[in-house]
Amino acid sequence: MKPSTFVCLFFFALSTGSFAQNPDTLRVLSPDGQLSLALSLRDLDGDLAVPCYEVLYKGRAVVLPSRLGLKKVPHSHRNSDWYRGFKITGVERRNQNSTWKPLLGEQETYPDHFNELTATFQLTDTLRKGIVQIIARAYNEGVAFRYHFPEHSHTQVLELADEQTHFALPAGTQAWHTHAAQETYQKVPLRDWKRNAELPVTLELPGGLYASIAQAEQVNYPRIQLATTAQENVLRSQLFGEVVETSPYATPWRVVLVAERPGQLLENNYLIQNLNPPCAIADPSWIKPGTVMREVTLSTEGARRLVDFAVQQQIDYIHFDAGWYGYEYDHLSDATTVTVDPRRNPKGDLDLPEAIRYAASKGKKVILYVNHRALEKQLDTLLPLFKSWGVAGIKYGFVHTGSHRWTAWMHEAVLKAAKYQLVLDIHDDYRPTGFSRTYPNLLTQEGILGNEGFPDATHNTILPFTRYLAGAADYTFCFNTHLIRPDKSKTTQAHQLALPVLYFSPLQYLYWYGKPEHFPNTEEFELWKGIPTVWDETRVLDGQPGDFVSIARRKGTLWYLGGITNTEARTLKIDLNFLEKGKKYLATLYEDDGTGKVRKRVEKVKAGTSLKASLLASGGVAMLIRECE
Repeated sequence: MKPSTFVCLFFFALSTGSFAQNPDTLRVLSPDGQLSLALSLRDLDGDLAVPCYEVLYKGRAVVLPSRLGLKKVPHSHRNSDWYRGFKITGVERRNQNSTWKPLLGEQETYPDHFNELTATFQLTDTLRKGIVQIIARAYNEGVAFRYHFPEHSHTQVLELADEQTHFALPAGTQAWHTHAAQETYQKVPLRDWKRNAELPVTLELPGGLYASIAQAEQVNYPRIQLATTAQENVLRSQLFGEVVETSPYATPWRVVLVAERPGQLLENNYLIQNLNPPCAIADPSWIKPGTVMREVTLSTEGARRLVDFAVQQQIDYIHFDAGWYGYEYDHLSDATTVTVDPRRNPKGDLDLPEAIRYAASKGKKVILYVNHRALEKQLDTLLPLFKSWGVAGIKYGFVHTGSHRWTAWMHEAVLKAAKYQLVLDIHDDYRPTGFSRTYPNLLTQEGILGNEGFPDATHNTILPFTRYLAGAADYTFCFNTHLIRPDKSKTTQAHQLALPVLYFSPLQYLYWYGKPEHFPNTEEFELWKGIPTVWDETRVLDGQPGDFVSIARRKGTLWYLGGITNTEARTLKIDLNFLEKGKKYLATLYEDDGTGKVRKRVEKVKAGTSLKASLLASGGVAMLIRECE
């Protein structure tokens, strides 16, 4: 195959820069024919025979012709660079059309329908040997590609330093950028970023299209961030650190979700899980989702009160937070013992076995927090020990993220926990890439600026279109914050009530800063009593990141609905077209009453009913819809 000449990014905006003009292009189309991903070899910036790709939606550019490739470790004598000097020596195609049922999902069934192209690229220099494959898939929801090194004598030791994976976007594209996993977002143009962006990066393209650059199956590879380049509107993948592996070896999937409205990105986020292997746990029936509340006194009496509150409020788990085994950052603290940190409870009167026994007697499960310092030293001891104590799960705290080593360690730690039937919540900067499909005992993770950081309402309206595209997030809801932390409260009570409907997490931490005595048994927060944490159906009704969002979710015959606004008051028009025709329903609405409390009202509704909800600035509305006679 003779490489075509291509004069770099100067021509990206020209129609002659499209792969449609190159007869040697390899293309793969989505099943509905709307999306296409094209691969080709091009000469770029003095580099010959560079692998490139392009993404089109209905003939419109989503990703303009962009480089692909990987860089070797500098001065490595074992490897070559993997971004130039190739010829294509093989092409394979396949397709799949199937569905699967997630154990813990936002929908009852997920489609997995794609066309796939695998192109084999061989280095042409006689001194530089080896092959790499690019596996490209086109779905109706987006496209994905990855690098794969088949077993080969020249890649027995594979040393990679960085990537040459570029994303050239149409001029005028804007991104919702955050530089850290637990930070706010800013809408910015694609130039002069002072700090790299965490994935997913959601994009608004000219002409009304939306896209999001994400990754899937990042279990044995460093963290990827996106950086701007010298060319405006061109982003580049950047690795946290080096990779040392052996073939056969595959990198994570690079994913580009594409949608005509931002809500479709969230409705289609199952694509991330599709790109991970199926469940590896033979019998996952022991894995239970649910709500959870933390015990903040670290005392036996406090634990008893919390268990009784959990029974009253239908909360499934109680959680013992940092300090139950000593100061979490002290390397001498021993998580095989119950030695309460005096800074948390000077009395040290926590009988943890009794608390676990009492919780079990009331049908409640217990989760224990363990900091990464203890995990790294004691994991293989703690897992069977906690199982023998009757513990149901662990919250992994402040785990290392970013490097190849610690990424692999973290995912191995999930697998190990599954062997002892322990569910997990991973904090702090870890963000998911679909591993919960393979090991659904990983119920949730943080990697988000949640309510313990007290973000404003505008931030909350952005999250469904950005962070939640990657998967579940532990946001830590704080109803009654205005009473517990009045100096920190930035949203209304109705806003807080709506969030567990808007934000998906099979393990939902409720009342984060509160104690049972902060929550008298009133109807203000009855919506949270027994609220589902996994769903049979999800509909994003309307929304725009940074402005507002409304989402409806169904569990069985019950529909829950949440809507929030940014720091501006607005009226939401909520069309109930998702209800089954011919049936009657009662909708119970929980709204801001204007005084800081929640007002409850009941409306008779049916399919096609349109409700209006007047939201205060930083306010919201929550709704439960039941069938009636």
